Amino acid sequence: MRAQSSATSPSPIAVTAPREPLGVGLGQAALGVLAFSLTFPSTAWGLESFGPWSLVAVRAVLAALAAGGCLLALGVPLPARRHLAGLAVVAAGVVVGFPMLTTLALQTSTTAHAAVVVGLLPLTTAALSALRTGARPSRRFWLAAVAGAAAVLAFTLGQSGGALTGADGYLFAALLVCAAGYTEGGRLARVMPGWQVIGWALVLCLPLSVPAAAVALALEPVHLTGHGVAGVLWAALGSQFLGLVVWYRGMVAVGIPRASQLQLAQPLLTLVWSALLLGEHFTAAAPLTAVAVLVCIAVTQRS
Repeated sequence: MRAQSSATSPSPIAVTAPREPLGVGLGQAALGVLAFSLTFPSTAWGLESFGPWSLVAVRAVLAALAAGGCLLALGVPLPARRHLAGLAVVAAGVVVGFPMLTTLALQTSTTAHAAVVVGLLPLTTAALSALRTGARPSRRFWLAAVAGAAAVLAFTLGQSGGALTGADGYLFAALLVCAAGYTEGGRLARVMPGWQVIGWALVLCLPLSVPAAAVALALEPVHLTGHGVAGVLWAALGSQFLGLVVWYRGMVAVGIPRASQLQLAQPLLTLVWSALLLGEHFTAAAPLTAVAVLVCIAVTQRS
């Protein structure tokens, strides 16, 4: 693979990724949300076989090998030097930070609880996008987004007796780093294909993820089961690679703030998966909160 020269600046037409029609973009973003909604159940399955650090490192290595193989097979040139800082933010947010923090949280939190807390991600992403890219959603958009976030926060405090737990601390930290990764990835996806954005972010992490996986696997016990293997494979290939590919393409087509609000549906989807795949039971507050948040999607999409 050859490096792109950062000294010569290609024309705007050459570096701008083609925009999808609005309906196609929404569909791609929705597919990304569907893939992400399985992340917590698959992580819970993966924890049956791996320790938390092993799981995070192994999924990053597997996803990077898949992405690197695609980049190599298609002869994709190395990213320009001016894009490396942005790719580092994507890597720190969605390759390392979010998986690590949510995996630690799921050791003591149910997937249903974690999914509803992560319902704050759309508001966090929209806010960071406004700061980073200068996007200016309407007042009605912000009111609906804040209403959805308030419902999630009320649920979280109600479930934990009015105080945040250690798992909630991990989850709220995960929101910040993931929103930063989404925002920077959406910005980069305007000038390179979305799959290359996450692909290069994963490959950049290999010097960290490979030795981390070797150390973690040596220190943490491994008990391979069907659920454990399926969980780590989906977390790596479905959530961390393919899901982000369609997600970034969708964000380019419909805009970061609008696409981010589709994730308000993610908690409700994860509740369904946690019941079907994990047999979890939850109080009426969880689906009611998820439905209330889902209503906010319609408002934000109309705004």
